[in-house]
Amino acid sequence: MNLAHWATQNARRLPERIALVWGDASWTWEQFDARVSAFAAALAERGVRPGDKVLVHSKNSNEMFESMFATFRLGAVWVPTNFRITPEEVVYMARVSQSRTFLCQTDFPEYAAAVCEAFPDTDVVWLEGAKTWRDAEQPRVGDLIAACLGKTTPNAPVEHDSPCWFLFTSGTTGKPKAAVLTHGQLAFVVNNHLADLLPGTTCEDGSLVVAPLSHGAGVHQLNMVARGAKTVLLPSDRFDIGQAYELIEKHHLTNLFTVPTILKMMVEHPSVDEWDHFSLRYVVYAGAPMYEADKQLALKKLGPVLVQYYGLGEVTGNITVLPSGEHEGEAAGARGATCGYERTGMEVSIQDDDGNALPFGQTGEVCVIGPAVFVGYYNNPEANAKAFRDGWFRTGDMGHMSKDGFVFLTGRSSDMYISGGSNIYPRELEEKILMHDDITEVAVVGIPDAQWGEIGVVVCVRKTGSLLSEQELVDWMSTRIARYKLPKHVYFWDALPKSGYGKVPKRLVKDELARRGVAVELDAMAGSHAAH
Repeated sequence: MNLAHWATQNARRLPERIALVWGDASWTWEQFDARVSAFAAALAERGVRPGDKVLVHSKNSNEMFESMFATFRLGAVWVPTNFRITPEEVVYMARVSQSRTFLCQTDFPEYAAAVCEAFPDTDVVWLEGAKTWRDAEQPRVGDLIAACLGKTTPNAPVEHDSPCWFLFTSGTTGKPKAAVLTHGQLAFVVNNHLADLLPGTTCEDGSLVVAPLSHGAGVHQLNMVARGAKTVLLPSDRFDIGQAYELIEKHHLTNLFTVPTILKMMVEHPSVDEWDHFSLRYVVYAGAPMYEADKQLALKKLGPVLVQYYGLGEVTGNITVLPSGEHEGEAAGARGATCGYERTGMEVSIQDDDGNALPFGQTGEVCVIGPAVFVGYYNNPEANAKAFRDGWFRTGDMGHMSKDGFVFLTGRSSDMYISGGSNIYPRELEEKILMHDDITEVAVVGIPDAQWGEIGVVVCVRKTGSLLSEQELVDWMSTRIARYKLPKHVYFWDALPKSGYGKVPKRLVKDELARRGVAVELDAMAGSHAAH
């Protein structure tokens, strides 16, 4: 099945129901499907054929969302970017994907210029943004759709492994790679999400989008389209938490997808107590396990609605699930910070460096197999050879599994550092440090050290008004963390660096440490517990 058939089906069955809301505008399923057909017809007239790649650089908007289904409808491949990346990075993605059609929002003319300079034959079409941009040779999508309204574009025939989406990895190691997602794989993913994350979802439901549609949020919204449910976009790319709660109340929204750092901001914000959010049934978070202190506050403010999943873009979020019922209770408290158990139809194996399955409780690499695993990276046989072993996809994450099947992550294999011959997993330390009443955010990284090989550095954010000193935190840690794991230095920053998706990648923390000259300072302070 072509994934765009969901829009076709909804237009037939639920023509008058609201499909999409953005600001003051809304579109029914009949209108949405008609616009997708017109959009697809316009792209086809401009030469887009099955298998062609359509690069999209845009903030969330109705046209950006429509571009996904218009591209699917043609049997072409949707290649969305994170709108916060640089023009050079978009040029790189154009090169990797071999796209020759570029849907660029009017807010980003310099991106179109950069892509066209690198690839002069690129066909640029403008998506409407907050800024006005006019180019006589490059049309606006809105005009093309208006000219083609009424044209019925059939859903192109596709195979199970027909590519439909190149999802660029976040590039934790090296340059981002294009993970190839297919119509059949994503159909399984959506069925899995609806079963494991959002059970009981119907056309009566609705979802608020608080993250870019280019990655996890886009996958989450496919669930809404599959069920004929409503999608509500924030009016602008500025994340206004009060406005988010207002929209939840206004539209009686039942679910949203986010990451722990954003969820933490939402439940700490005063507006959580000012608006009615009792319609929420599922607040799905991913990207990392939620720190225990943050989780307890979220449960207190929102109720038993938290659902966690673990899964990389390559497995499209389908490795484990921790449903709402597993977030509370005596068992949950005793279990600790797990990311849940295996998703329906998926199998997880904790393996050593040679691919051998490890016993319960032993730490190794998390590997996964099943229908949600992608078919590979586009035109990258070297990366594919590293990513797969005996059929298993190697996540690069370290963790262990308990006897009852719950998976516990200790961090990326690339995050682990070796100090004095011992493997240190930052996630374990971060969990403990966050239990300090004065700490609101923390990241632990390993940096080179002449004596120990590597040493741990803590970068954290104090709660407003806290006067906690570096030495006080070191003393506090020393009673709770084994001496060989104890980080050697503490830094207090006003905020931790975050990716475009609200995560705190360790590479960004290390880059900022280097920018502040920390590595140089530490060389002169080897062996000291002093902090700066």
